[in-house]
Amino acid sequence: MILVVGTVRLEEGAFDKLLPAAKTMMAETRKETGCIAYTYSRDLTEPDVFHVTEKWENRAVLAAHFETPHMKVWRAALADVGLLERDLRAFESDEGEVV
Repeated sequence: MILVVGTVRLEEGAFDKLLPAAKTMMAETRKETGCIAYTYSRDLTEPDVFHVTEKWENRAVLAAHFETPHMKVWRAALADVGLLERDLRAFESDEGEVV
């Protein structure tokens, strides 16, 4: 399993403008073959930062995700609202354990 975890920082006030595109991106990505989980969540103390948490079956399906039409729309939406920083990391993992 591949986990993608990280943060995205936007220009001040941009999060609310991005919200419709973010909801569409999440909905479309969750339909993809090999997507186990895909979530964006707003930071509680930094309103223009959101956290990304993804689970994929393997690297091949993650690579296919990057080529989808909705990913191209998402990248354009991020550029339009003012993407300042993107720090996402992919990790290989097992199913983990309950803690």
